[in-house]
Amino acid sequence: MRLSSPIHLLDWAATAAWDASQVVRSTTCSGKLSAFCPRTYDVDPKSGFFPPQPLPRLPDALSVWEDALQEAPGVLFLAQDQGPQAIAKRPAGERWRQKIRSMPLKSIDAIRDDLRRLQRAHMVLATIMHYYVHSLPQADVEASIVVPKSVAVPLSAVSQLLQIAPVLTFADTVLWNWEFIDPTQPLSIDNMRYVNNFSGTQAENNFYLASAAVELKGVEMLDIFEGFMNLRDATDTHATSMLARDLTRLVKIIEELESIFVSMRNTVDPHEFYWNVRQWWSGATSKGPNHPGWVLEGVRSADQADLGGASAGQSSVMHALDIFLDIDHRLQDARTPAPSDNNRRADHGFMDRMRRYMPGLHREYLENLSSVREIAERTPSLREPYNAAVMALKRLRDSHIRIVAIYVISKANSTPPANIRVDKPSASQRDGPSRGTGGSEVSTLLKAGRDATQRAVLK
Repeated sequence: MRLSSPIHLLDWAATAAWDASQVVRSTTCSGKLSAFCPRTYDVDPKSGFFPPQPLPRLPDALSVWEDALQEAPGVLFLAQDQGPQAIAKRPAGERWRQKIRSMPLKSIDAIRDDLRRLQRAHMVLATIMHYYVHSLPQADVEASIVVPKSVAVPLSAVSQLLQIAPVLTFADTVLWNWEFIDPTQPLSIDNMRYVNNFSGTQAENNFYLASAAVELKGVEMLDIFEGFMNLRDATDTHATSMLARDLTRLVKIIEELESIFVSMRNTVDPHEFYWNVRQWWSGATSKGPNHPGWVLEGVRSADQADLGGASAGQSSVMHALDIFLDIDHRLQDARTPAPSDNNRRADHGFMDRMRRYMPGLHREYLENLSSVREIAERTPSLREPYNAAVMALKRLRDSHIRIVAIYVISKANSTPPANIRVDKPSASQRDGPSRGTGGSEVSTLLKAGRDATQRAVLK
């Protein structure tokens, strides 16, 4: 939704129920009724898109899922892993997969009205699914990979209630996958540890921590957005001064986000990341159309559309920044310079598609957020700070392109570790584009996003 001014009154009656579970949402912020209240969308003033507390364990009736997840790291390795430890664990891994196939089909009725346990169930089941699929011996993979109904059916049911894709997502790996180091202290990057780690590597853990650092720094941006949305008149002198200060503050925040992106090079080994970590996050479409798809046993085909896998492109905080600055990724507006041929060839639906992998409440937050661009365009004192924020985001995207070149594009043709067996690619696969874990063609997409950002600058 793109509006020229903040939302002043929301139709609370129309948005009171977030899904079939009819969980009541708060309409108060700081103890008073607010026109735009992030809490309504499960966005916390201190933790942002993170839940403020670690997600509680599932009830005993669903403990079989928790037990299966707890056992997985000790017995499962990537199917391509031919190291001695992986080979020695193959029989135990097959026994684990057999347990999954024979596991009873469980009802989610006990958690239907519990948002946090629904989130926990999604994280547990989606993680189990990716363990199952990516540890499956390649000789067992034919036209498609069948995810057993014991996992597929409840995962689909939970996903429908949360309005999120039935596959591993950014929320599962980053937002819902942590615990406190010291429960008596508040959430911070120094007081959280990640629990589920597919590869068991420090590279995976540090990638999650870097992603968390972006999310937590982004809380400061969400505060700016809330202030803007609740302005009664964004054009009066006081409001204009506040917006100018906030846009200047936003530049600093974006620069700090860029520093977090760049610092990942010091903590996440690119070779280990590419070959041992990101493979686990891949979804059914991650490797392109010439690879086996996934079938969720017992689930309607209509409910299996979004199986792309986890991607940092699903971060709601970065989408919120794009909306606030009105970055036109879809090339709908006549802005200059005109998009290049490569820009036009990019996947213009990528950002919209990534939102289907977000929790439904977070997606609603984005749908109700307005842009400051039109106000900045007609307010001379706001043009400079607005443009400074846009250019800060453009520089961040320049850095992101360089990082992805190091971690994905350059590694696609690198020699895998000795323990990883990779089938010789066909000519089309070898010469094709590098793809993200969500299945997107990376280089063209990121450059199009960078160029769309620069086109938002007010002339």
